[in-house]
Amino acid sequence: MTLTLQPTSVVPAVLLRKFSRLALCLLFISGLVGCTQPAAPTPSEPVLPVKVVLVTMFEIGADEGDTAGEFQLWKARRNLTQRVPFPQSHHDLFYNPETQVLGMVTGIGTAKSATATMALGLDPRFDLTQAYWMVAGIAGIDPEDASIGSVAWSSYLVDGDLGHEIDAREMPEDWDTGFFARHTSFPYDPARPQPTGEMFQANPALRDWAFELTKDAALVNPPELAETNSLYTEHPNAQRAPFVLTGGHIAAMTFWHGKLMNDWANRWVHYWSDGATDFVTSAMEETGTYQALTYLDNIGRVDVDRFMVLRGGSNYTMQPPGVGAAENLLKENDGYAGLAASLENIYIVGSIVMDELLDNWDQYSVAVPGSQNDSDANAQQ
Repeated sequence: MTLTLQPTSVVPAVLLRKFSRLALCLLFISGLVGCTQPAAPTPSEPVLPVKVVLVTMFEIGADEGDTAGEFQLWKARRNLTQRVPFPQSHHDLFYNPETQVLGMVTGIGTAKSATATMALGLDPRFDLTQAYWMVAGIAGIDPEDASIGSVAWSSYLVDGDLGHEIDAREMPEDWDTGFFARHTSFPYDPARPQPTGEMFQANPALRDWAFELTKDAALVNPPELAETNSLYTEHPNAQRAPFVLTGGHIAAMTFWHGKLMNDWANRWVHYWSDGATDFVTSAMEETGTYQALTYLDNIGRVDVDRFMVLRGGSNYTMQPPGVGAAENLLKENDGYAGLAASLENIYIVGSIVMDELLDNWDQYSVAVPGSQNDSDANAQQ
């Protein structure tokens, strides 16, 4: 049926023409919205239950068959073969219907990780209410704490972008950095407010459980790591074979590097964690991912207490003695010395936790490891 509006003395023709154009625009926009929304499950298409969401951030090329980025080993070895279109984000999702593991690639940076996580959390095709979320990605690592190839579980997630900044050439002479917290008067001001995005603390009990489960894991230690590690003569932990540890994590959209920036990262994490930890690994996403999960937890779509961060050191965050910061950064941009080893070790350690969750799902579906409910469940067994 076509509705035709005729001009009258009451409604001038010019208004009718404007009304018609407005109506067409609204119809066009509503059509676009309908086309871009994720398809809701039909009665014959059940909602996919998810036990573990594997969160990776990038892939180098294809998802399989070439040089591996963060996602490729998991996709191949965990049989993530069911492709789920995900046009509202960076990369399609992949699912294993038998294990109910869902793999995602968020894209690099807090903006992409936050929006990808939110898009997944609001997607009606998935039941994520009991899902565990495990970040499994590479990172810069502080040679003071560990060697490349080592992997760290983190609970304190500190944002390296949110704050005030004055160029070092204009800052007061008694300051050692121009970067300082919002609502404070100078760098590392003890009278800082509670964090409102500068720091998040993921479930520390779950982190400790994951660490205890994996601390003795047998990690790969290819000979090529020794060449890079031997350069860090002032850092005994950088001389060690790869190992599992815990420590603070910093997320910043700027890829920083060098001894002075490394010192800043340690002080910044120490400052926001009230001295509980300092910086061990650096990347670009976790505060965005956790912020999105916090909002999703508020509406009952996810359980933010089921979030874990596992990062492997692919490169050092500062130069070795006798090398300039810029020189070292540019050299690393040609290829991270610890990339392949860190990806393998992330998979080894992350798989131990994933297998434990899946093999004992009756317990962990209702009780988060390390929680009081989990202790009660163990006591009854």
